[in-house]
Amino acid sequence: MMDNKEFLEQLECTGIVPVIKLENTADAVNLAKALYEGGIHCAEVTFRAEGADKVIADMVKAYPDMLVGAGTVLTVEQCDRAIDAGAKFCVAPGLNPKVVEHCLSRGIPFVPGVANGSQIEQAIELGLDFVKFFPAEQAGGLPYIKAVSAPYSNMKFMPTGGVNENNLNTYLAFKKIVCCGGSWIVPDKLVKEGRWSEITDLCRSAVNKMLGFSLAHIGINCDSESDALNVSSAFEDMFGWAQKNGNSSVFAGSAVECMKSPFKGSKGHIAVSVNSVRRAVYQLSHKGIEADMSTAKYDADGRLTVVYLKNEFGGFAVHLVEKK
Repeated sequence: MMDNKEFLEQLECTGIVPVIKLENTADAVNLAKALYEGGIHCAEVTFRAEGADKVIADMVKAYPDMLVGAGTVLTVEQCDRAIDAGAKFCVAPGLNPKVVEHCLSRGIPFVPGVANGSQIEQAIELGLDFVKFFPAEQAGGLPYIKAVSAPYSNMKFMPTGGVNENNLNTYLAFKKIVCCGGSWIVPDKLVKEGRWSEITDLCRSAVNKMLGFSLAHIGINCDSESDALNVSSAFEDMFGWAQKNGNSSVFAGSAVECMKSPFKGSKGHIAVSVNSVRRAVYQLSHKGIEADMSTAKYDADGRLTVVYLKNEFGGFAVHLVEKK
């Protein structure tokens, strides 16, 4: 069993929790594979459909490192069925203290649904520091979450309900939001018709949108400060990119960084900006691309903001930098 810190860390790295209602339990492994290959290593299997416990058991068996949980857990009996099937967490649309306490007594995280301050305080009383905000859009969306969460500095949220690819990053940009739940990447029609590759494509699209990779700048290794000044001057003359002389490099605009002495990468480096370096590192690790954590930089809140990848690509080192 994972502890609460580990649970929240994995949810934060995943970013998206697909809410699954699976009518045909025989499709469990196919759906898990579609999600996993699309970069979504988490699932909330709702008890709104019969056989949810079997679906959970099959998914966990096929993908042991996948964070599979149970949704719409309304009773102690459903809680036990979910946990016995291998669920790593339980979620509900509301807050039933009896069910919460029972789940916690079995060592499994419970994420109740809340929509106001009174319910948040109930969750705190039960020892929780992470809740589902439901229904997110209908209850007021991000502005309401920011307002209602202000007095509760240690409470974190998983908005669910009306969250989609278009507003996902707006929610995730708020530091008190760990992840978002939603069903848009597992449409009932595609599931019922077994169109698994299309679900994988939806997952990849959502993950890429969440990460928001874009080119920040290119770093050129120069032999000396004078060489760096000459190269940056050439870019300024050609394109009007103003030269800015720094301690270790000279920028031409924001696109080209000329190093005053050879730095990482045999030819230079490529900086890629991303919405969350932490999530990017997690996603890339599942593609076999490792980050060199000895190069990591963090902000005052301990948030990972910069890190280099271990390998070079075409003679260039690559580093990720968090968008401001």
